[in-house]
Amino acid sequence: MFKKKSLFSIIVFCGIQATMAQTAFHNFGDIQIHDQGQIGFHTDLINDGTFDTNLGLAGFYGDQQLNVSGLEIAEFYNAEIDVPNGLNLQTSLGVYNNVDFISGKVFTPRNNIDISLEFLQASYSGETDSEHVDGYAGLFGNIEFTFPLGDANKLRPLSISKPNAITSFKSAYFFEDPNSPTTFASVFDTNSFVPILSKVNDKEFWDLNGDQEVEVTLTWDTDSDIANLTNDIDFLHVVGWNATTLRWESLGKNDVSGDIDNGSITSLSFIPDNYVALTIGTEPTGNEFTINTGFSPNGDGLNDTFEITGLDLSQENKIQIFDRWGSVIYIKDNYDNSWGGIAENDLTIDEGTLVPVGTYYYFIKIKDKITLEYKVYKGWVYINY
Repeated sequence: MFKKKSLFSIIVFCGIQATMAQTAFHNFGDIQIHDQGQIGFHTDLINDGTFDTNLGLAGFYGDQQLNVSGLEIAEFYNAEIDVPNGLNLQTSLGVYNNVDFISGKVFTPRNNIDISLEFLQASYSGETDSEHVDGYAGLFGNIEFTFPLGDANKLRPLSISKPNAITSFKSAYFFEDPNSPTTFASVFDTNSFVPILSKVNDKEFWDLNGDQEVEVTLTWDTDSDIANLTNDIDFLHVVGWNATTLRWESLGKNDVSGDIDNGSITSLSFIPDNYVALTIGTEPTGNEFTINTGFSPNGDGLNDTFEITGLDLSQENKIQIFDRWGSVIYIKDNYDNSWGGIAENDLTIDEGTLVPVGTYYYFIKIKDKITLEYKVYKGWVYINY
């Protein structure tokens, strides 16, 4: 059901289009779908007018690819997509309540983040390897949300926790090597990372944009080749490419589930805008020494320091301790098992104070007394009180 003031302009324009042997539904007036109203687009939608105060249902149907374009964004209450060859967005399209992916993908330009399928606090259903957003999807709101993202015939969602305020996020998935991305001006060198990491995935990455702190959950499947990173998923981290330092940084791990072939990992909280790309990395596994994975510097005389059992104090060595952002909080030559959790700089933690409860990462160089060569050991230690 439409407002009467809009009907005349649509009829006139459609008559012009017919004489030009073109097909498109072109709005340059003011249209509104009322409650229980329904409209089906079997042809392209061009929106150069007002089409953003709608209830009811808008559907896109057809055997051929359909296009949405125009100077203004159309926003619908409910939408369903049944276009096997895809709905191609040349301008953004917004939905308030629910999107039903029946058949086909929604394509958006991967080189233009300003064009996306916008979920305005909306939900969706029907996403599969063949039905998803191939390109950028957006969220406006403050809800937990999983972006129905994919690349070609591969669904690879990304989830965020609830942000503290209503804001906008945009995300896309790229099934391509971060070392040679096709739509970014720079590369994301998987051999450049903070010392607490040992490998970074070179099979895929995500782009997530937003200015509110959130936790992010990434997924993997057999094509992710997690086995090339580690044989133990407990050593995985979410990692982000820092365009300032030009390296991958650990964004931590709040939770990890699944197995080497299929699973998911949730980061610690961070601000997405601080990182250009996200993927999965790993910390090192296995050491020749027994390195304590946890201690409690609470002064009770039990397990108060970070101990490396079997370290010969006559061996030349150097230890560095990092926080989860990759900033050094402790350095010592010829370590003697004496560190009790006190920060020695004030980059992220006040110097001279006990560090907060959490996971920290070590980088140790030890000189072999026989070969005189240095060996490097990396890992993590959890501090509690």
